[in-house]
Amino acid sequence: MSAPDPVDDADAARARALVLAHGWNATAFQIVNPGFRRWFSKEGDAVVGLVDYAGVWVVAGAPVAAPERLEAVAAEFEADAAQAGRQVCYFGAEARLEAVGRRSARHTLVLLGAQPVWDPAGWPERPRRVASLRAQLHRARNKQVEVSEWTAARAQSDPSLRSCLAQWLATRGLPPLHFLVEPSTLSRLAARRVFVAERRGSPIAFLVASPVPARQGWLVEQCVRGTGAVNGTTDLLVDAAMRAFAADGSRFATLGLAPLSRRSAGPDDRVPLWLKAVLGWVRAHGRRFYNFDGLDQFKARLRPDRWDPVYAIVDRPSFSPRALWAIAGAFSGGSPLRTIAGGLVRAVKWELRVEGR
Repeated sequence: MSAPDPVDDADAARARALVLAHGWNATAFQIVNPGFRRWFSKEGDAVVGLVDYAGVWVVAGAPVAAPERLEAVAAEFEADAAQAGRQVCYFGAEARLEAVGRRSARHTLVLLGAQPVWDPAGWPERPRRVASLRAQLHRARNKQVEVSEWTAARAQSDPSLRSCLAQWLATRGLPPLHFLVEPSTLSRLAARRVFVAERRGSPIAFLVASPVPARQGWLVEQCVRGTGAVNGTTDLLVDAAMRAFAADGSRFATLGLAPLSRRSAGPDDRVPLWLKAVLGWVRAHGRRFYNFDGLDQFKARLRPDRWDPVYAIVDRPSFSPRALWAIAGAFSGGSPLRTIAGGLVRAVKWELRVEGR
């Protein structure tokens, strides 16, 4: 197929079926979210979720395919991209596609960070062994916070969860982002799990988990805190979800990518100096818009079993500024400059509110 299909419900359902059959990358299920275009292999046995921006097809993770088909599907996809005059950038690729990329001299890999991984079977013992986690759980429970799993139908129809989401988005340093951090998942909960934290009967936070079927596991896709959330609420949500995963026999769970994390080593000999400089600047000065270190530290505090490296892979012998710009456009849902400007406006308003107090 020479171009991605347009997004529609039938397209999303077809992609969902393939993900449930072959999804291995932690981000695989996210391609059913709004905003993705989808490419299907000629044999109809594989799918790629992508955003088309600045002449680049920015892929969510990796092609969804049976393991023995992954390399052939990637080659077919890249050939279609070339025919359409597009470069390819796989954002959020893990070990399987990393191995494919390293076998090819025309691919470049850039380490994005790391994702923490747990075997949920060992989670129930963790609060007893990790004092900081145990303390956070006690804080939330002492404030009468309780967590329960809701059905998809209940979560979709309850306006209090959308209210929590709106409150949470209002506290972010940037306008709502998309791609692999899409906030609008409450309308597409089929095959997902939702855990809701309530205080005195009122929802104050929720967690959405997406399946990673080929690994018998789950990605914690969202942890959303409303303004009524107290200290320890997020920990309590993660604890409840992990225990539920363990009870169901799951063997893999992750909280997703910690961008720019140094907790998993990866070779960077083919990373250009300009990109190292940009990533270093973002790590040092980007905290106003995105708390990279805080996210990394929170995930580390939960004592994962391991950290897996996560990559951006381009079908070029070097990583270009265009690829970086396209990644920014995919997350922005449009012009990155407009998103940055929106973030600056938010920052000014926040400073004025603080000074006014």
